Amino acid sequence: MGVEEELLLVDERTLEPAAAATRVVERAADARVKLELIGTFVETATGICDSPGAAFAEVRELRGRVVETARAESLGVLAIGTHPFADPETQPITEDPAYLEFVAATGPVARRQGVCGLHVHVAMADPESCVRAHERVLPWLPVVLALAANSPWFRGIETGLLSTRAEILATLPRSGMPPPFSSWSEWEAMMERWVRAGVLARPTQTWWDARVHPALGTLELRVPDQPTDVALSGAVVALLHALAVWAAQDDRRAAPTVRADYHTNRFFAARFGPRASLIHPYDDRLVPVPELYRELVELVGRHADVALLEPIDPQACEADRQLAQGDARAACRDALTRSQGGST
Repeated sequence: MGVEEELLLVDERTLEPAAAATRVVERAADARVKLELIGTFVETATGICDSPGAAFAEVRELRGRVVETARAESLGVLAIGTHPFADPETQPITEDPAYLEFVAATGPVARRQGVCGLHVHVAMADPESCVRAHERVLPWLPVVLALAANSPWFRGIETGLLSTRAEILATLPRSGMPPPFSSWSEWEAMMERWVRAGVLARPTQTWWDARVHPALGTLELRVPDQPTDVALSGAVVALLHALAVWAAQDDRRAAPTVRADYHTNRFFAARFGPRASLIHPYDDRLVPVPELYRELVELVGRHADVALLEPIDPQACEADRQLAQGDARAACRDALTRSQGGST
């Protein structure tokens, strides 16, 4: 498995985004610290890890490395779903041909993508297992989104969503809810058709909440907002890893993914976070997120590192803490302190 965190660079005094990603990446001199679409972001990517515990240790190490490197540039590191008050459309795009081509194609939608997420890759035994796991994890991903919601502010406004990131991402083509795939050949045929048509050059030019990643041999789960507390990153990593392993290996009860249910659940998870009630994967009930979380842990429990799950509070999310600060700047200052304080 492997994990990616997306982190924002900010001026520690003004809290404004700092277009210093190139300098920070060069100073870090570590292939695991990379540029992202927007020049105020860096991405950390672990190596191949053999367990959620090992992945979390590397995530924490990399968070600390970026914090240390940014301080050498007189900058802070903000781990959050969206910057609370900055306008992403004013931020520079990284001078990379792939990013520039993406922006040329998608225009203002691309420039709104000042959002950060946590991405978890879980190795799959073979292509068919990956597609099967892709379908089986989907009914549970809105629960994870609700628990990890961490973006209630955007451009200085309380949006009314606890995960504004989820809404912004869904404006991209090939994003949000993935289409159904009954087999590896069906997935492959769709990708090949889009390549022939010139829609994309490679399968990673999709931004669904879950995607098949053949180059790495993984199922990539992309639904959660970027956690501020690095311990919560570890907990979400452990939960998604257990869910993916269960989905690929376990013959116990699995729900078919009803796309209309997924679309509805995704919205209300983003809107209300842990206080949402979502359509149950197995029957026709609305069930509160805390109850669904307990059921999910029971379902995947034998695959889970239970100790790592402890930071998850099924009654609250980090968006709640942001809103409790009272305004966007106070939320940003608090998140900055917690982003860096939890990295050592």
